[in-house]
Amino acid sequence: MTLLTKEEKTGLIAQYRRSEADSGSSEVQIAVLTKKINLLTEHLKANKRDHSGRRGLLMMVSRRRRLLDYLKDREPQRYVDVIQALGIRK
Repeated sequence: MTLLTKEEKTGLIAQYRRSEADSGSSEVQIAVLTKKINLLTEHLKANKRDHSGRRGLLMMVSRRRRLLDYLKDREPQRYVDVIQALGIRK
């Protein structure tokens, strides 16, 4: 299973942050979770019996869903920008 490296996470934060000091905005959290979800999905395709990994994936997807709902309620335009940039929705 490939983990999210520190360099990859730093790159995601730099790409999605709203200001120079931002490291925890909704956009950043959603981007990091999306990367983790994609990595874990690939792992689970090869390891179908990893049920604890599947549970972790479901928890991450739920957390991302809650963050997206929050962003949609607060600032709809930023919500649209984030889902387009990450390719979350079809």
